[in-house]
Amino acid sequence: MEQDRTAAAPARLRRLWKLVTGRGQKQPRSRRARAATFVAITLAALMMTVGALAANGGDLRAGRNQDLSALVAARAGENKQLAEQMASQRQELDQLQKSRVRDPRQAAALERAAQQAGARPVTGPALRVVLNDAPAKVKPEGVDEDLLIVHQQDIQMVVNTFWSAGAEAMTVQGQRVISTTGIKCVGNSVVLHGIPYAPPYVIEAIGDVDALLAALDNNPQVTIYKQYAQAYQLGWKVERLGEVQMPAHTGGVALKYAQPVP
Repeated sequence: MEQDRTAAAPARLRRLWKLVTGRGQKQPRSRRARAATFVAITLAALMMTVGALAANGGDLRAGRNQDLSALVAARAGENKQLAEQMASQRQELDQLQKSRVRDPRQAAALERAAQQAGARPVTGPALRVVLNDAPAKVKPEGVDEDLLIVHQQDIQMVVNTFWSAGAEAMTVQGQRVISTTGIKCVGNSVVLHGIPYAPPYVIEAIGDVDALLAALDNNPQVTIYKQYAQAYQLGWKVERLGEVQMPAHTGGVALKYAQPVP
């Protein structure tokens, strides 16, 4: 490819020179026209030369043509491996801490702190909410397509409702989340702890199931979402679960300083 570009350059310049000098044309050109054409062609040739040197035989916009889906998937795999390594190292650290702490009161305090931080598995009755995009066949005239898909704020709405109702533990897409967990929209997927997920989005919370249900029923934002769900077939499903076990949180904790609520 580089040799082809190099060979093509003299041919382009010869054609440009013929245009400047008027050779190969049936009608003679005036000196003023030749001078103007010469200046324009000289600037064009200079720009071509600079571009060729900068590209060094490559595509200047190659970075824009990368497969973003494959890149996101690769980064998600790396993040998942790092999370697994962090979980393993955290278990080792916990074992070391337990072996070094001799005072039973201090050990109990550390265990409570670990539970409050979400660093311990939790078992209990749970409530599940499933959110989903509207079917592809649903295309109401005059309705923005943005209103037919689940966004990060919809997931965060359910998560915040559960926290406010006293949820003891929670997962999104099977990942344990804590109060500082960020949920972000990236393209047509939602990213949680660096891993992208496609709908349907499954949110589960352990706690007083009746209180969790009442919080959903009394939240005006949830009511609005359910109205859209009924009008445009967005997914909304609530289900009581029996005893479930949620894994410990394996990601990082953004807080530098924290104090448990009395």
